[in-house]
Amino acid sequence: MENLENGFSRSRRILSATFLIAAIAAAIYGTVILGTSSNTITHEQETDPNYIMPAEEKDRLDILVLGMRGGDDPEAQEAGAYLTDTIIIFSYDKVSGKASVVSVPRDLYVKIGDKQEKINAAFEYGLLKDDEINHVKELFSQISGIYIDHATVIDFSSFEKLIDLIGGVDITLDKPFIEKTQWGYEFNLPVGQNHLNGKDALYYARSRFSTNDFDRARRQQQILFAIKDKLVQMDFFSDPLKALEIFNTIRSNIYTDIGLWDVRNLLNLADKVNAETKHYVISTENLVYESNINGSYVLLPVGDNFNGIKQLFHDILK
Repeated sequence: MENLENGFSRSRRILSATFLIAAIAAAIYGTVILGTSSNTITHEQETDPNYIMPAEEKDRLDILVLGMRGGDDPEAQEAGAYLTDTIIIFSYDKVSGKASVVSVPRDLYVKIGDKQEKINAAFEYGLLKDDEINHVKELFSQISGIYIDHATVIDFSSFEKLIDLIGGVDITLDKPFIEKTQWGYEFNLPVGQNHLNGKDALYYARSRFSTNDFDRARRQQQILFAIKDKLVQMDFFSDPLKALEIFNTIRSNIYTDIGLWDVRNLLNLADKVNAETKHYVISTENLVYESNINGSYVLLPVGDNFNGIKQLFHDILK
C-alpha cells in the first residue's frame, strides 16, 4: 500500500487552483446542462477484437469520471482505497449539442493487464504501473468503442467536502428512500424535495444494501445533476474566489488530465449544450448478465463480447 501511495503521489499532476475545479465543474456542466498495461497497448489487446483502441473523434467529447473510496476512508484497507465504485462516462456531440451520461457497472469483468478482473480495479492497477490516468482512459476507450478524451478521479471524502462547500444540493423523490443497516443506523429521506449536506448526499449516492448497484448508479447520476444545478445557481464560473476555496479543500484527493486549454474549451462548450441529456445505466436489464467466477460475483457482457456496449455508445448521441 505504501508503494501504491508513493506511485500515486509521484504521478499526480496538480493544475492551478481555479482551473482544476473549473474543469471538474465544466465536465459536469458542459455535458449535462442546459449537464496491466500502461499507455502502451499490448499485442494481445491489439489482436483481441474486444480491446481495439478507437480513433479520436474531433466532433465528439468523452469524459470519464471515477469515484473511489480513497485512503481517508475508515474502511479503505479492507474494502480497497482505490477501487472505483462510481464509473460514469459523459459524452457530448460538438455539432448537434446532444449530450449523454452512461453509468458502467463496477463488477463488469474485463481484461486488466494479463488477467481478468472487475473493471473497478483498473485505476488501482494503473497506480501500480505509475500510469493510472492513461491506463483507465485506454481501457474504457477499448470497451466502450469511443475515444475517452479526459478522465477525472475524485475520492468520497472530497466529494462530501465539495457538496458542503457549495451549500448542499437539492433532490426530489417520488417515493421514500430508506437504507436500514449500511450506515449503522436507519438512513431515510422522505417523498418530495430534500436538501442534502455532503454526508447525506454521499450516503444517498453510495447506499446499496436496500437496493442494488444499478439503482445506486441512477442515484449517483441524480446527485451529479444536483451539483450541476447548484453550480449554475451559484453562477460558479464567474466566481474564481469560490472556485479557489473549493479547490484548496479537495485538491489533495483529485487526479485529472484536464489542462488549462482544455478547461477553456469546456467552458466555451458549456454555453452551447442543449437542455436534453440522455441517461443510461448499463445493467442486467440490458447489456450485461450475472455470473460467478472463482467464487466472485461478476457481470459479463451479453453475447460475451463488448459489441452491445460499443453500439450503445456509438448510437447514444444520435
